[in-house]
Amino acid sequence: MTKANNRQRPLRVGLISLGCAKNLVDAEIMLGALLQDGVEITNDPAQADAVIVNTCSFIDAAQEESVDAILESAEVRAAKNRGQSLIVSGCLPQRFREELPKLLPEVDAFMGIDQVAQVADIVKQAVARRAERIGKHPTSNIQHPTSKEKIAGRLAELNKDDAASNPENPQSLRGTKKVGKTKTIAESARLSSILNSPSSPILDVTPHPTFIPDFGTPRFRLTPKHFAYVKIAEGCNHPCSFCIIPRMRGSHRSRQPADIVAEAKALIAEGVKELNLISQDSTYYGLDLRPGHSRAISSPEKFSAAAKSLSAAATTICTLLRELNALKGDFWIRLLYTHPAHWTDELISTIAECPKVARYVDIPLQHIHENMLERMRRETSQQYIVDLLQKIRAGVPGITLRTTFIVGFPGETEASFNALLDFIRETRFERLGVFAYSKEDGTRAGAMTGQIPDKVKQRRRKLAMAEQHKIARQVSESFIGRALKVLVEGRANEEQLRQANVSSWEHGLLREKQTLNSSAFASGYGATAPKRSEGGQLSTLNYLIARGEADAPDIDGRVYVRGKLPIGEFARVKIVGHTDYDLIAEPV
Repeated sequence: MTKANNRQRPLRVGLISLGCAKNLVDAEIMLGALLQDGVEITNDPAQADAVIVNTCSFIDAAQEESVDAILESAEVRAAKNRGQSLIVSGCLPQRFREELPKLLPEVDAFMGIDQVAQVADIVKQAVARRAERIGKHPTSNIQHPTSKEKIAGRLAELNKDDAASNPENPQSLRGTKKVGKTKTIAESARLSSILNSPSSPILDVTPHPTFIPDFGTPRFRLTPKHFAYVKIAEGCNHPCSFCIIPRMRGSHRSRQPADIVAEAKALIAEGVKELNLISQDSTYYGLDLRPGHSRAISSPEKFSAAAKSLSAAATTICTLLRELNALKGDFWIRLLYTHPAHWTDELISTIAECPKVARYVDIPLQHIHENMLERMRRETSQQYIVDLLQKIRAGVPGITLRTTFIVGFPGETEASFNALLDFIRETRFERLGVFAYSKEDGTRAGAMTGQIPDKVKQRRRKLAMAEQHKIARQVSESFIGRALKVLVEGRANEEQLRQANVSSWEHGLLREKQTLNSSAFASGYGATAPKRSEGGQLSTLNYLIARGEADAPDIDGRVYVRGKLPIGEFARVKIVGHTDYDLIAEPV
């Protein structure tokens, strides 16, 4: 293709998105904005004029994965398309906005969370900047790629320096006099004049994000047609000592309920059967919309008092759930990312009274030992958690409880870990995941004494998951013979039948890698074990993957259905077998 023809066609952009569902929504907004501007989206990196890597920086492993994706994209560009622009978005530039341009000279533009809707302008500027860089410096960043080890080491140093310079609250500027007064590195209106040198990347990252999408924000969904993520709020007000999210995402800010309902109506009209409500803290939704609100209500006592003082017309997660439940159609509403400190009796009764709200609770507890909860700054006591779970189970019979725990947190003794094991055995969570603590040097926990060796962390994680494994098998077995309403996801392939390995930076590994071979299926299926192909593998021609009300997408278990059902629709199935974490069914 000639250069003249090249200029006549639309820009082509590829996008790699990492991390959680909230990051996925940001990626969908970027794609929507690009398509609205006439940009073509491509899955072939060699054909793209620009590649965007939407990064995660929640824990070290996520940060490492993000750096890997950036450097690999730079290598592909060097080999196949030297004129291609490389853009980095999301949490990594939000967290390290000042240093990344020096550490990653391969990158042509860095953009933050506030800039996702302006991505088309940034892409155009980055493509022009790349052409200028290549024209004036034809060997720049081609022969000497950045060392991954150098980047990782420098980012660790930056976190330590940041913690040392912010002793009052090293994990976030939120709640201090410094909020809003940190120098702004770049503003969107001055995008073209941010940096004059062609060897320097474009930098458009505001230090304290305020953006929250609305229904009018362009969006191109990356999820299957039958389910969608609906971001109801952004940011977080909690002071958890292990978490960097408030520093990267800013303070909690809720969308207006009418705007969320408008989006829900449109999604249902498009055929969506499951609305997954997401935010950093969904139970806090609406509290920041009250007049003269204060963010200092994170504890259960202060939150309860604030909630009780609201007028009858005030917006809360309960009023939102009831409005969504009243919409016409057959669909599930799934509430994700609830904080235990912000549950109320009204929320329990709302779930019980709204048939479209899934009987499913996502409530990360992180630990149960009193000392660990205090060190984690979770704002909840052991007795409060025990009482809350009992109230939820009593108020919503048959509800599925899903939680996550952190083991190997600084100061965790064998006694406090054993207390957690006892709690897992006694509570019998239907869904449970375990993190081995990841030391984040920019957090309070990263500077704590009593850091636990990695071998001890991993041993404790395995022990905790072993306890849950026993419970999970018993939970799965209890479903045999029952009829369930499921949402059919698609046809199963052999890889999906061999493995049931799901992970999330937000929730840890919820299921260990397992082999779904013929013996595993036969043990649950009895005389009706699935057929094997000539090569000895399971025949997948007659298997569908579905999910029940107790399973969130991409995180929890699956229902493998032997038979034919319409994909993307609800169906009734009978459970006839199980593996450790998944169910096996036939159509009713």
